[in-house]
Amino acid sequence: MNKSMLVGAVLGAVAVTAGGAVATYKMVSGPEYAEVLAVQPVKEAIQTPREECRDVAVTRQKPVKDQHRIAGTAIGAVVGGLLGNQVGGGTGKKIATVAGAVGGGYAGNKVQENMQTNDTYTTTETRCNTVTDTSEKLVGYDVEYRLDGEVGQVRMDHDPGRQIPVREGKLVLAAPAQ
Repeated sequence: MNKSMLVGAVLGAVAVTAGGAVATYKMVSGPEYAEVLAVQPVKEAIQTPREECRDVAVTRQKPVKDQHRIAGTAIGAVVGGLLGNQVGGGTGKKIATVAGAVGGGYAGNKVQENMQTNDTYTTTETRCNTVTDTSEKLVGYDVEYRLDGEVGQVRMDHDPGRQIPVREGKLVLAAPAQ
């Protein structure tokens, strides 16, 4: 056998053995992983409007039947005139009667006004308004990782734990099948 042929055969055997060793190492060592450095949940605020109703007691003034308070004025004038007529005599009696009628009319008007203002009723009404409920929804995770000495960041739909699988140099971001 020739010396160069022998050297070639040995080098070939070494190359085949080395190639087999590298392939075996990759198969035995399993998949590669990126190291997870930090995981931050990402949340979104959800606002939901809803109607909120409650019953409220409401006090209202009863409708007025005599807006100009004619009855109170008339009754007051008659009573005042009668009382004024009881005072004095002659011309003084006439003046006292007129003054009593005017004063009584005014007083009767004010008494009726007070009675009408205080004439109320209470009823229950339903009052509604819109309120907004706020809640949070988890939309993903911002993950900081290290792969081959370089730090990167990616958003994932699940918490990856301590490692992210790497296949053919790329991160495998899908959630593992359950």
